[in-house]
Parts: sequence; structure tokens; C-alpha cells
Amino acid sequence: MRRNRIFASIVTASALILTACGTADTPSTPAPGASGALTPIKLQLQWFFQAQFAGYIAAVDQGFYKEQGLDVELIEGGVDIVPQTVLATGKADYAIAWVPKALASREQGAGITDVGQIFARSGTYQVAWKDSGITKAADLKGKKVGNWGFGNEFELFAGMTKAGLDPGKDVTLVQQQFDMQALLKKEIDAAQAMSYNEYAQLLEAKNPATGQLYTADDFSIIDWKTEGSSMLQDAVWANTEKLNDPNYQAQTVKFLTATIKGWAFCRDNAEKCRDLVVAKGSKLGKSHQLWQMNEVNKLVWPAAGAGIGVIDDAAWKQTVDISQTTKNQTGDTVLKAAPAGLAYTNDYINQAIEQAKAAGVDVTGSAFQPATVTLTEGGA
Repeated sequence: MRRNRIFASIVTASALILTACGTADTPSTPAPGASGALTPIKLQLQWFFQAQFAGYIAAVDQGFYKEQGLDVELIEGGVDIVPQTVLATGKADYAIAWVPKALASREQGAGITDVGQIFARSGTYQVAWKDSGITKAADLKGKKVGNWGFGNEFELFAGMTKAGLDPGKDVTLVQQQFDMQALLKKEIDAAQAMSYNEYAQLLEAKNPATGQLYTADDFSIIDWKTEGSSMLQDAVWANTEKLNDPNYQAQTVKFLTATIKGWAFCRDNAEKCRDLVVAKGSKLGKSHQLWQMNEVNKLVWPAAGAGIGVIDDAAWKQTVDISQTTKNQTGDTVLKAAPAGLAYTNDYINQAIEQAKAAGVDVTGSAFQPATVTLTEGGA
């Protein structure tokens, strides 16, 4: 979403920085906790503190990382910060990034590997007014369609292409700001939104005709999971070269074990994690953050198969296929070829899952049921 806004600069920035730094020797990783002292770890986030990152915030606050001998520093993202580049150039030990964007950086030389697919599902919507009659991708024909660009548009473009539309001819594309004002003002017919953020902004807005907040009944949602064009999003990325170091391997398992505990804690303590995020300095209000926590939990839980963070081969293949074949309005694709080398591995997350299970953590959340969150005006 808006973290990594400058997608157009990712390739250039990654290539320039990696050309300058890619030949440097990678320092060896000390054995985590070997001397009894905590090993300092830097985790680069995609955006500013919000419930999208609640599991990591909770793992710090609840001492889960310290239990593993790690002293984890969470580094906020921002407009011009590309997490995977920060990781690849040695300025962080791990990073959180959407899979397509990280793969684009890999193609330009970033030595990074997906070691934990925390978000199992995409949270991207295209939202329209209920009375517009727009309920699926095919209904966008002839409409004004908002999108953020910067690499966030490929699920939308893949959905339209799959529905038989030419995104460059059959719709009017509108550069959308990272809010819902254009839809609320009816300047566009459909707007891009994340389930956990911008969609809530609609439900926090007051209907001038009634003086009451809008409700879900006022809008229709195109969910790219339903349309079959969703792509993998938030993942934990590690430094590929450093994964050759047994100490870094062990550290990665420890980091993922604590991360699992953090996300399980937020699954079971959504309001507590909301409070942790707000206390961390989030600029978003309490009701908005509780909505976000609830919606993010839906993207993580229940976790199929072995448990949270395991990379599903079919979901990975769909993401890569869309990245290679779907063109945006300028004719560009995310990737020119399938990822080479160690683009992802389940080796470390599977070990972490076993360790978390041994500690009594529910790693699948099979009984998870989302809550009903009441939003307030402006998300306060």
C-alpha cells in the first residue's frame, strides 16, 4: 500500500545502492545470545507504526524477542524508504515488504529471501458505491477507476485483464491519492483501498444527507481474492548471503519464533495490541487501529497447513505469474523473468513453528473468529 510509495524508484534505487555496496564482505553473525548478552537486531518496517505491524510491536513489548536472546529495534518506514533495499545493503537484519515489490528489487540484484509469509492473504479491495452496480472486475468497463500506482496496481490490472478488459482502453484510469476523498466526492467510480486502512476511512466518514456515518451497506467491494488476482503481501525478508552463516540461520529461527508468538498474542488480545500500537506513537485513532488489528488478523488467521508464516506454493506461483504477465497502463510488468536463486524458503519458519508449538503457542489459530468493530467519526 502506501509503504513503498515510490515504486517507480525502487528499481533505480536498488540498482544504484546495490552496485555500490553489493561487493562488500558480509560480516559474520554472532551466535544469538551466545555470550549471555542480547543480540541487537534491526527490523525495517514498511510504513509508520500501525496495527499492520502489531505482532512485531507485541513481540518487543511482551519480551518474546528477549526470550530468544534478541534485542529487536523496530525501524519505521516512510515515503522514501524501500525496506528490501535497507535490508540488502546491510542497514537492517530483516525487513517487512510486499512480495511483488521485493521480487522486483531481487531482480535488480537485492540479495533477499522470503523466510516468513506472515500475511497469508491479500487485503486489497476496489470499492464502489452500492448504487453504481459495480460488484466485479468486469463491471469496471467504461468507469473512472482510481489506483495508487507505484506497484500497488497489479492486482487491479490482473483482475481487469482476467475479466477480458484492456486496462489501457476499457477504463479511465485516475491517479488516486492515499485516501478515499475522490470516491466520497464521486470524482471516481471505484477506489483502491486496503481492508485494514482506507476502507475504514469510508466507514468513519459522515454522510451529509443523514448526518450519520456511512455503513458497509453504502458500498460494494471487489475483493481480489475472490476475483483470483490477489498477490502475496507482508512477508519477513532475510539477507540471502547471510543465510549461509549458521549463526544467522539460528538467529532467523529465533526471530521467527518470537514473531509467531507476537502475532498469536495479537490474535488473542486484539484490544491490548491496539493499545500497544497507539502507545507506540501511531497517528491513527483507537477505533481505527482496532479495526485495523481485526482486519489484519483476518489476513494472518486462520493459518492453513503447518501454521503461520509458511509460504504456500500456489499463492507464490500466482504472485509470480501476475508479476511476469500483467501489464500496467505503461506496459510494464513487475518482473521480466521468474525469480532466480533462493527467493523463498520454508526451512526457518517450519523450525520456528515447531519451537513455538513446543512452547504451547497455537500456530494455526483454527478457532479464530474476527470481532465486530464499531468505528467512530474520523477513527478516533
